[in-house]
Amino acid sequence: MADRSLRGIRLGASSLQSEDGVVFHERTTHTYVCNTCGRETTLPFAVDAEAPETWECRTCGAEAVLRVGEKTVEVDHSGDKVPRTHWDMLLERRTIPELEELLEERLAFIRERRGAGQSVTAKKSA
Repeated sequence: MADRSLRGIRLGASSLQSEDGVVFHERTTHTYVCNTCGRETTLPFAVDAEAPETWECRTCGAEAVLRVGEKTVEVDHSGDKVPRTHWDMLLERRTIPELEELLEERLAFIRERRGAGQSVTAKKSA
């Protein structure tokens, strides 16, 4: 039994796979320059892969732009969708005069309710 025992290895110590016969894909590096902090980040990409124009900066999280030669790429943000706020959506449904009218109605309702509530408490204390 002793001659057939299995030997263990430490977890994570080494891989049981070898790199024999593995052909690595050619790579190229692209540099991104952050617009905010100025940090340069160099990333490897496959030769036939198209590098994105922007990348998130590892330091500050802002937008870093691809550098080609000595200049950075011009990024067109005209097609980006601008998030709509609650106010924007409200203005799509109502005009400013309608909103002012609704506000006055609600304020009158609240004032009336407060006035009725004060007279009730005034009667109880008397």
